[in-house]
Amino acid sequence: MNTALRITAFTAGLAAVFGLALGVGHATGTGPAEPRPATGHAAHSGPDTGHDSGHDGGHDSGSGAAAAEHLPGGLQVSERGYTLSVDNPFVTAGSPTDLRFRILGTDGRPVTAYQQEHEKELHLIVAPRDLSTFQHLHPTLAADGTWSATAAVPAAGEYRVFADFTPAGADEGLTLGADLHAAGDLRPAPLPDTGRTVTVDGYTVTLGGDLTPDRSSHLTLTISKDSTPITDLQPYLGAYGHLVALRAGDLAYLHVHPDTTTPGPGIGFTTTAPSGGSYRLFLDFQHQGTVHTAAFTVTTGDQQH
Repeated sequence: MNTALRITAFTAGLAAVFGLALGVGHATGTGPAEPRPATGHAAHSGPDTGHDSGHDGGHDSGSGAAAAEHLPGGLQVSERGYTLSVDNPFVTAGSPTDLRFRILGTDGRPVTAYQQEHEKELHLIVAPRDLSTFQHLHPTLAADGTWSATAAVPAAGEYRVFADFTPAGADEGLTLGADLHAAGDLRPAPLPDTGRTVTVDGYTVTLGGDLTPDRSSHLTLTISKDSTPITDLQPYLGAYGHLVALRAGDLAYLHVHPDTTTPGPGIGFTTTAPSGGSYRLFLDFQHQGTVHTAAFTVTTGDQQH
């Protein structure tokens, strides 16, 4: 299958192979109404239009040469003077883990004020290096700048924690990443072969679109249940769907917002991949007050199956 992702923030020299479906943060639905436009910096100033939006670290602002100056999101623990500091990166697998971390500012002190992006001040993604699981969490912020969240760490191994945020007063956001080490019996597994259709929580999600690297095209993820198309999706974090892509090998991060303005059954994303490689795609969608995550493995370019 020839599938691709639009990641114009990658530099031309990044040709490495671009490589979760566990619990995600749950949210209460607001009904099948039009999702309201996201607020924040300029790349989020209008409704989701299908462009990979926002943070120059993990999102594509679509600014051409300027965007190409930045590395993909999540590869660095420190960027533009901000640092992701995890209190304890060593945890034990098999039980819930209380994650505590801070975003240190350019003065070395914890940041305590943030702009709201897609209804939250910070989005936290947790994924293992083998990309077998995925969590989209929304931690709470204490007055001293400490963020906290409970994450599932089901198996031993190396995990990556992504903090996606925009500091108050900043023109644009960024995505920082840090390692999390889970002790236990390590049994790494290859990427699962999902094909174009997956089932999650009784929902069937089908991935449509044949794309090639360096060529803008369209992905559509269509949702049904018991062979009936779902037409009453609920907005989740201001949109009818959120697509996160992680590249196998280095876990470079991309968050894509849809161009869909109707509540199903299809959710469309405009995408382009910079090169061939293996990816994991994670679609978050909300129906009847519950958030679900559908996970796909896709391969692009010369490495397609």
